[in-house]
Amino acid sequence: MPAKLIAPGTVTDRPAHRDPNVLRWLGAYAASMAGDGVYYLALSWAAVQAGSPAQAGLVMSVSALPRAVLMLGGGVIADRFGPRRVVIGSDVVRCAAVLAVAALLFLTGPGLWPLAALALVFGTVDAVFVPAVGALPARITGKAQLARVQGMRGLAYRFAVVFGAPLGGLAVAFGGAVAAFGAAGLLIAISIPLLISVRVRELPPDDTVAGTIAAGSTSAGTAAVGTTADGSNAVGTTAAGTPTSGTTAAGTTAAGTPASGTTATGTPASGTPTPETATTAWRDLVAGLRHIRRHRVLAPLMLAIALGDLGFAGPLNVGLTLLADERGWGASGMGWVLAGFGVGAGIASFTLTVRGRLPHAGRIAGWSIIAGSVAIGALAYVPSVLAAVGVALLIGLLAGLSGVMCMALLQTHAAPAYLGRVTAVASLASLGFAPLSMPLSAAAIGAWGTGPVFVVSAVVCGLGGVIALSVRDLRRAELPR
Repeated sequence: MPAKLIAPGTVTDRPAHRDPNVLRWLGAYAASMAGDGVYYLALSWAAVQAGSPAQAGLVMSVSALPRAVLMLGGGVIADRFGPRRVVIGSDVVRCAAVLAVAALLFLTGPGLWPLAALALVFGTVDAVFVPAVGALPARITGKAQLARVQGMRGLAYRFAVVFGAPLGGLAVAFGGAVAAFGAAGLLIAISIPLLISVRVRELPPDDTVAGTIAAGSTSAGTAAVGTTADGSNAVGTTAAGTPTSGTTAAGTTAAGTPASGTTATGTPASGTPTPETATTAWRDLVAGLRHIRRHRVLAPLMLAIALGDLGFAGPLNVGLTLLADERGWGASGMGWVLAGFGVGAGIASFTLTVRGRLPHAGRIAGWSIIAGSVAIGALAYVPSVLAAVGVALLIGLLAGLSGVMCMALLQTHAAPAYLGRVTAVASLASLGFAPLSMPLSAAAIGAWGTGPVFVVSAVVCGLGGVIALSVRDLRRAELPR
């Protein structure tokens, strides 16, 4: 699908919440996420109806493996083919798969194999969908609006959760899993025309891979093999400034003849490799990982995100269920606690949406992770449901604030040409590694009880905040004005 391009210089500074282009993307994202919510509810219901609880659990976990294994490759795909094109393709595949399974269940009745196949497709597509979604905002708005977009995205996700779960329940109640899958497919389908109408901008030369490399080179005539923005070496010139393969860093041949508009890396100004010099997917992946590893903000930020997610996932998922059962709060009590968390996270997203930018972003991220970790540890010791709801609201507020600030820093400090790969690494920590802590948390709670496990998880989470505050460049990191 050819992208509707905006020239690099025509991106306006209008607030993102007043930009129709951004709002179309946000509507598409909300519809797609609501469809996801209905899909997961329908999948779990249909799996329970078709098999045993153990088989249903296996079906629900099928999507995790391809998502974790393929996520880094999905980031490469998003950067190579453009995030808008990848998101549209992903939603088309997801919509078709869900509607096909709905039709199959309607004609043949429930079965585990179609559900497992659907979960596998979703997990595979998620591996490219998630990095593309993370890379797309940089193509539709200016850098100064990226923090606000993260807040808007958080609000859209909360709306999708609140809207999708009840809708899925109603669909199951009135028409079973077939109706729920049908509703999920239609919601995802709504996102497709909205995405097609979204205009994306060409990356200006400074934001392409080649431009990022050139930004790290020395002045004209000096070595282009010094420290670059992503830590790699420009390949156009030697240390003495002599062309290595007849092409200088300026994109001209040794004789001064223009090299067909190509840059030092053999890529055109748009950042797309030419057929003769196209890099391999593996080299693209390595370049993305190098960009993160040698970036003074992104490298510690990734570690802080990973530790925060690892410490957060266990207690707030399986741990909360076991805690509610231990205290006799019941399903309704657990629901209220989860509602408190959702409200707190929504407040954090709304704050960034309204403000657009918060000063001292690195410090706010670090201190909110640490404060949130203290609240996580305290949750296991509160005496009543009401107190637990209050603590959960505080956790949601602090975790939501740290989450939107970390993602805003990621969006604004990563080179746009690498955003798919950068988002993939961050998402791999959240969606690939963090879920592994859930069965470990459940086993540990069975052995030692909820209190010690919540405290250990809080310490792991708090280490992310310690890293954010102890690394100078991340601690002093700011969001653009």
